[in-house]
Amino acid sequence: MSNSDTASGPAPMTTGKGPSASSVTGLDATNFFLADVQDGVGPYLTVYLASARHWQAGPIGVAMAMTGLATALCQIPAGLLVDSTRYKRALVAVSALITALACILIIALPGMAPVIAAQIMMGAAAAVIPPALAAISLGLVGRRRLPGRISRNQGINHFGSFASAALAGLCGQYWGLNWIFYLVCGSAIASAVALLLIRPKEIDQKVARGSEDESNDPPVALDALLGRRPVWVFLCAIVLFHLGNAAMLPFAGQVMAKSHPGSETVTLSACVIVAQFVMMLVAWAVGRAMAGGIGRKPIFLLAYAILPIRGLLFSWFDAPTAIIAIQVLDGIAAGIFGVIAIIIAADLTHGTGRFNFLQGMVALSVGIGGALSNLLGGYVVQLEGYRAGFLSLTVIAVLALLFFLTLMPETRDPDEQGRSAVPA
Repeated sequence: MSNSDTASGPAPMTTGKGPSASSVTGLDATNFFLADVQDGVGPYLTVYLASARHWQAGPIGVAMAMTGLATALCQIPAGLLVDSTRYKRALVAVSALITALACILIIALPGMAPVIAAQIMMGAAAAVIPPALAAISLGLVGRRRLPGRISRNQGINHFGSFASAALAGLCGQYWGLNWIFYLVCGSAIASAVALLLIRPKEIDQKVARGSEDESNDPPVALDALLGRRPVWVFLCAIVLFHLGNAAMLPFAGQVMAKSHPGSETVTLSACVIVAQFVMMLVAWAVGRAMAGGIGRKPIFLLAYAILPIRGLLFSWFDAPTAIIAIQVLDGIAAGIFGVIAIIIAADLTHGTGRFNFLQGMVALSVGIGGALSNLLGGYVVQLEGYRAGFLSLTVIAVLALLFFLTLMPETRDPDEQGRSAVPA
């Protein structure tokens, strides 16, 4: 990336004009290709290490845990870095290319150390990309138009995940597992090229970190932001959301493995594809709802209300077709979360210059909730069985719904109605 990344320039929000066609196309293409890069090689790594490298389950588990650990540790530093730097396009490009390098490292060098190093690299890159993309989007379109832009980002990202899952399946089936790694490398390079289409002068750097565009004030102190009650309510609500949700699909896969042996892999792949397709549609619908004046809270409440329903259905049904159908609900809840969580973070940090720091806190809360969900749910399943595990997650989901309903305020500006959408 060139030094022109440092340019601040007039923000679209202040001039009344939207970003150029080149920047819109570049941001769309970047979101599409990064869908494959953000997830790295994901579950395909376990298959590769088991079949091609003949690793045992223990070392595979260690390798997989390294990505999550690295991502969790880098979330807050990544948010602070994105807030402070003007080179946001370069930050995304470097993170994508680090992921590509990590893929090459895995397939080129034998042994456990290169795989662990590669997983740590992927985890660190995965912590940087989402807040940097959201910051670029905010700097391009301004806060008023951010809901529509994030809705569009998420829809394109889910479509990219859908397409990459299909391509990965074809590559693994016909050309070998190595080609899945090459596919991620190709997507990383394509995303770096797409970033060049985004015109840096159209990114308002102050707006991109959550400051007022006319203000020259420095970002507020971290303790001042974290001292705000709605911020902590929001973060706790996110922990509870994922505490009641994250372990449901893994438990469903384990149930299928026992009740319908041989069908779990195909069914779980179908669940991922169905969920991504639904998320793509929901991301678009959420953007339209916010543009029509519906607040953040009622939309997010729908996602919270879906979780206990999903838990009850999983406790009753274990047929592969039923599991796939239930995943439609997960697609709706996750599609809402992917858009609304970013918008609420932008609302809560408006004028503070700490938008991307709070995004890091949100991602850390997601990781904490997911880890506790699998940990606590796993012990309940071990002691009382899968039905008790699903019902315990359902109870937590109900508590999460009540927590968000009673304690979380609406964050939308009263005068925002009708001005949130970004023209397609």
